[in-house]
Amino acid sequence: MKAYVFPGQGAQFEGMGKDLYESSEQAKSIFEQANSILGYRLSDVMFEGSAEELKQTKITQPAIFLHSVIKAILAGDKFRPDVVAGHSLGEFSALVANGVLTMEDGLKLVQQRALAMQKACEAVESTMAAIVGLEDEKVEAVCDSITEEVVVAANYNCPGQLVISGSIPGVELAVEKLKEAGARRAIILNVGGAFHSPLMAPAEAELKAAIESTTFHTPKCPIYQNVNAQKATNPKVIQGNLIAQLTSPVRWTQTMLNMIEAGVEEFVEVGGTGKVIRGMILRVNRRMPISAL
Repeated sequence: MKAYVFPGQGAQFEGMGKDLYESSEQAKSIFEQANSILGYRLSDVMFEGSAEELKQTKITQPAIFLHSVIKAILAGDKFRPDVVAGHSLGEFSALVANGVLTMEDGLKLVQQRALAMQKACEAVESTMAAIVGLEDEKVEAVCDSITEEVVVAANYNCPGQLVISGSIPGVELAVEKLKEAGARRAIILNVGGAFHSPLMAPAEAELKAAIESTTFHTPKCPIYQNVNAQKATNPKVIQGNLIAQLTSPVRWTQTMLNMIEAGVEEFVEVGGTGKVIRGMILRVNRRMPISAL
């Protein structure tokens, strides 16, 4: 079995997609279609924008989504996944690639998601931190012990690496406690807000209506979703899991383990730098074959 996996925020890079635009008429047409849907020239920012510009949530999310989707489309008949999965934002790319969403609908949802998240970030000062070298249970226990602020486990990226999310005081306090508990590293990240935490509830409410009014088709192959690390094929189930995703943790470690247990023998990372998901998978299984599309 072969799994195609799609990265989320953090996989952007300067000049992303420019080679595709210049070498493929099909890619050029999709980029221009996306520019028209968005109402601004995302392609110009992707090709010429600085690293700082690309880090803006409202730019990063549609840029990574579009890059991944175009890569999958250009692969043509060579794109034959048995299962798919996407890390956070990457779940939207995966849903387009396996036929659940059209490219147009996927891009519109990603744009709405990015703007809603940006708004939620501006409403409450919040952040995230990467915790390395502690068992998940210890990180969860420290977060649970902090009751005066919001701080939760947000991204279970790979064994020994968990990202926490919450209010700035909550995350700062958790970082100190986690260092005392023996974390090898506990670093506050340069992000705009507390993704995959209760602080994203306003964004989830805003996105819920958009997702519910979008047509979800039967997938060409199962998708393993972030909220429960389980595979799904029912469009209604997929839709509900996608709504819950914004305030729920990304269970990526368990997703990879479940895929491997189900018989996946090879992974292909689609889009971005081609290195983000690769590093996580190799922490789960160092011998697992993984390539980049």
